[in-house]
Amino acid sequence: MEKLMQFVWQHGFGIKPGMTTVDGRRLTVVSQGRLNTDAGPDFFNATVVIDGQTWVGNVEIHVKASDWYRHHHDTDPAYESVILHVVQENDAQIRRKDGSVIPQTILKCTPQAAQRCNRLLLDAANSLPCKATIAATPQIYRTDWLTALAMERLYRKSERILQLVKDTAGHWEGAAYITLARGLGFGLNSEPFELLAKSMPLQFLNKHADELLSVEALLFGQADLIPSPDASETSYVTRLRQEYAFMANKFQLRQPHPAWKMSRTRPQNFPHRRIALLAELIHRGFYIVGRICDSNSPEELRKIFNLELQGFWSTHFTFNNNAPACRATALSRDSLDTLLINVAIPLMHARHMTLQDFRGMEHSVELLQSLTAENNSITRLFAGAGLRCTDAFTSQAIIELRREYCEKSKCIYCRFGHRMLSAEIARP
Repeated sequence: MEKLMQFVWQHGFGIKPGMTTVDGRRLTVVSQGRLNTDAGPDFFNATVVIDGQTWVGNVEIHVKASDWYRHHHDTDPAYESVILHVVQENDAQIRRKDGSVIPQTILKCTPQAAQRCNRLLLDAANSLPCKATIAATPQIYRTDWLTALAMERLYRKSERILQLVKDTAGHWEGAAYITLARGLGFGLNSEPFELLAKSMPLQFLNKHADELLSVEALLFGQADLIPSPDASETSYVTRLRQEYAFMANKFQLRQPHPAWKMSRTRPQNFPHRRIALLAELIHRGFYIVGRICDSNSPEELRKIFNLELQGFWSTHFTFNNNAPACRATALSRDSLDTLLINVAIPLMHARHMTLQDFRGMEHSVELLQSLTAENNSITRLFAGAGLRCTDAFTSQAIIELRREYCEKSKCIYCRFGHRMLSAEIARP
């Protein structure tokens, strides 16, 4: 209820002429203030007029007035600047430390409206309660919100990369290596891949890059994927195990034991060939940041990752010799484009951000707009509401909407959710 009251106050739905404080003084709300998402009062820099006197300060919102004391605001100096206490139920008088009374007003949200809104918020994580709202929203508003969402997602990915650059002491290739490893997890195994990459830094692998077997042994060994000895195993597996045992002993390596997800997954989606691709890229010389930033088209970007695997992995999905045969090409066209969306373009955007190259940042957006839209359960769900993806820029916006708003029940902060909840609050 308190979140709903914040929403109502923030957008002025309950602010009407003729408002009064609980002790009968005339109240005019000039400005509701700015929502505070951190510790402290709920709204900063509000302006209200009480019986002709203007007050500028903060606003706190509670369901019950007595929550002020239950939350110990009476002993917190941060709340001394509160000029108005907005409540649903006036069950206590609120005072500052000096004994002065804090003005209080009642903001009514009917139980029926609260129940409807809470139901919609709870349903948002599993379904799409705003489907009708989206369908009825004018196209110009849809486009504006989707553009903001796509840019929000791209900037968030870029900031993550910049943090990796910082964590690797400014080593862009090292940050790119971790970003690529995570991307090769394709969602299902992103966390294990990132854990693997961080346990086996690029700078260490580069020292052994001239021997592909050594790089593969280090990656598969740290991934805890080298199988136990078996009489029917190939000589490649035996050599791989021996090489990793030697390296692990020599360099005192600590195996992170990533929790790989492979149940109900097709062999081509297992991590093995993707690790082999990572090893192949390192063996050939891992210098991809410059190549990415110099690329002018999706086709040039695809060439960076579109490699044929050598030896054992040119014909195997896993270490199991009974698995179906495969092609030497490591990734399908759809998988390559997924890497462009989640790895190459964010790397390009992040790099141009640090250089303050706005044309380069625009180019990364244009590349997203030139790629085919992703086809998954999320984009199909929103297609049913009339949000059809025309390109990867739009599909990224829809994924951001689902992941960061729907699944986190943050309808209050979504423009579609705002329209939906506003309609629910207005209902009798």
